[in-house]
Amino acid sequence: MKVKDRMTTGVKTVQLETSVAEAFRMMKDNNIRRLPVLEKDKLVGIITLTDLNQASPSTATTLSIHELNYLLAKTKIKDILPKKQKVFTVSPENYIETAAKIMRQNKISGLPVIENGKLVGIVTETDIFDALIDILGVKKAHSRIDLYVRERPGTLAEITSMIAENGINILNTVVYYEDKKDRYKIILRLESLENDELIKKFAAKGYEIESVIVRAEEDK
Repeated sequence: MKVKDRMTTGVKTVQLETSVAEAFRMMKDNNIRRLPVLEKDKLVGIITLTDLNQASPSTATTLSIHELNYLLAKTKIKDILPKKQKVFTVSPENYIETAAKIMRQNKISGLPVIENGKLVGIVTETDIFDALIDILGVKKAHSRIDLYVRERPGTLAEITSMIAENGINILNTVVYYEDKKDRYKIILRLESLENDELIKKFAAKGYEIESVIVRAEEDK
């Protein structure tokens, strides 16, 4: 799955000359928490709701509401944008896990998507979560079998062959290495809700079955 499959297009942006008051309004009207900052068509930064709140007068201020509105209208994005802000970006052709890794390493919650020097979208932590749910979940009745296997060429092929021999359709498979167990964990989501014979075959092959869960209703 690539960033282009999950990113939001038609991104709301601000210019360096945009007022803080206007930026606040854009975030509220569009229910967003960040705005890429452009200088003409070039991305020069990103501003978040936290940045705007920090730039606003304290609630303990003695200024009147009119004075506050005037101050927010007078203050420009260029006045509060960090001078040496490092903006992390991704390409629409990057894989979604690359975007997730950049966000995690740099403790950020959104990445502008750049193609040929132009802003074409934005991908956020919500997009990453939604992608993860789609990858790991199945929106229909199914069985989930979690098992551990040791590293050995052909193991996954053997498991899928056993499933096919039992006439069972695979809906989803996830494989990852678990350090604590020093083994690979395989998560199988199968269309069949009755898998007793298959589970016996897995056990006979020496696979450690951690859990078997049957979801007889569609996941919500």
